This record gives sequence, structure tokens and C-alpha cells, in this order.
Amino acid sequence: MRTWEKTIKLPADQPAISIKEQLIRWRVPRRIRGNFRIAHRLLLNGRYQPTSTILKPYDELHMLWLPSDFMTPDSHYVSDDSQTLDVLFENDELLVVNKMQGVKTHPNSPGEDGTMMNFAQAYLAQQDKHAYMVHRLDGQTTGALIIAKVPYVVPMLNQMLHDKDIKRTYLAWVVGHLTEAYGMIDFAIGDHPTNNRLRQVNGVHAKNAVTHWTVVKSLYQYTLVRLLLETGRTHQIRLHMAAIGHPLVGDNLYNPQATDDKLLLHSAAVQLPIPFSNVVKSIGAPLPASFPVNFQ
Repeated sequence: MRTWEKTIKLPADQPAISIKEQLIRWRVPRRIRGNFRIAHRLLLNGRYQPTSTILKPYDELHMLWLPSDFMTPDSHYVSDDSQTLDVLFENDELLVVNKMQGVKTHPNSPGEDGTMMNFAQAYLAQQDKHAYMVHRLDGQTTGALIIAKVPYVVPMLNQMLHDKDIKRTYLAWVVGHLTEAYGMIDFAIGDHPTNNRLRQVNGVHAKNAVTHWTVVKSLYQYTLVRLLLETGRTHQIRLHMAAIGHPLVGDNLYNPQATDDKLLLHSAAVQLPIPFSNVVKSIGAPLPASFPVNFQ
């Protein structure tokens, strides 16, 4: 049976908090915390201790995860080594890669290949690890994409996304000139009533969505904007910018004037708290050749 283990030596400035509180700060899910406690699968300095035990600097915590702790203990993406993965950051538990344009994040059917998760699976097979999806980027969007290498960090990273502790910054070229230097878009996004490829402002089952934008520069009839997401709804940037009259260049879904599907949207950076640490990494993704710095 495949299992996963981790031992953490706490730092010199470790606060005097309980094991339970530390696990909560690390965003270990409640159900898994309960499993640790019931099965004595969390050891403090080599011995099981109640989760009310107060931690001290340099203590060692050892955790053991079983497949039953997870909804999907093993991913089953087909390994595809036809493309080289551009790795921007990597540690034992996750990697951030630079997604290519025109490549989907994940397969839509069993056996499908040619997606970022397939390329990641081939890359991680050399480490005897599997690729686990954390979030997704649209097929035409490029840039920083987080992929987990072990199942136990997936719910932790998902909680960080939910809590807005992972910050994602995008660059996009939009049509027209924005009259202000910066702004916020706060339009709920839901399903389109007749087209399942689209989303709609205040559509079916709408959920809140917030996008912050800042003008970087304007050239001719286009504007380069930097965007920061508070939420991560499908097509959020594309739909929000179109809703204020500035659709993305190359957006064949929400820009009726688009002449091709070369969407100019790039995930430029992620600010990522590293699981089980106090470290926050800012990871940038270089602009691809398909993303112009200037328009001629």
C-alpha cells in the first residue's frame, strides 16, 4: 500500500501552540487531523502525544498519510513526454510550471494526453511521484501553474486559494483605453443559460467574483493591464473585462471582434506560501514569444 510520510523539525521561533493549532495553521483538513489522532499517525519526537500538547522550538513532528485520507489518493494521468516541462519552482511536494499557449491544463476524458498534467506526469514519473491538479488555466492562457506532487498538499493548497493566501497576478492586452489608472470589478459570475462553453455575469448559480486591474500602458487602440484575482471563477478575467467594455485581445468567446484565438492573457506570477513553513515564495513566469510587449 502506498503511503506518504513527512518529518518536520520546528524552527527556533516556534510559537508555544498546541499540535492541533499548528496543524490548523498548516491547513491540514479537520478530517485528516481526526484520522491522525484516532490512528496515532502523528508523532512528536518519536512518540504519540495528545494534540493538546504544546510545541517547543526544535520539536520534530512526524506525519503518516494513508490512501484512505484522500478522495483521490493516486492520480491516473497518462504520461506524455512529448513536451519538456518548463519548471519555474520545485520542492519535494509541489512545482510551479510555465504553461504553454494552446495546451489544456488537464484531460477531459480517460486516456487523453497532450495536456499540462500529462507532461507533468511524465516529468514526475522519474521521481516515482504523481501529478495532482491544484488549479487550472484556460487552454489559451499562458504562465504560472501550480501542480502538486503528493496528495496531502492538495487540500492545503486549495484552502490557501480559498483564503486568498495564494495571490495570482496576470497580464492581459485589452481592447480600448481605460479612463482610470486602476479599478475593481465586482460582478457575480454564473453559468450561461444556453451555452455550456460560456459563463455570464449574474448567470445561473452565480457566485461572487472580484478582479482588480491596473493600467500598465496604452498603445494605439490597446491597453496592457495587470490583474489581481480575489476569486478564481471560470473565465473570470475574460468575462469581467468584457463586461466593462474592454474584452481581451484574441478572446474568441467574449470579444466579438477577435480574429483568431491567440488570447493575450498570461499568468505572470504567483505568491505562494510554502506548505509546512513560514516561507512565502514569489514565482514569476517569463512572457512567451506569443505575448507582445508592444503592438506594431
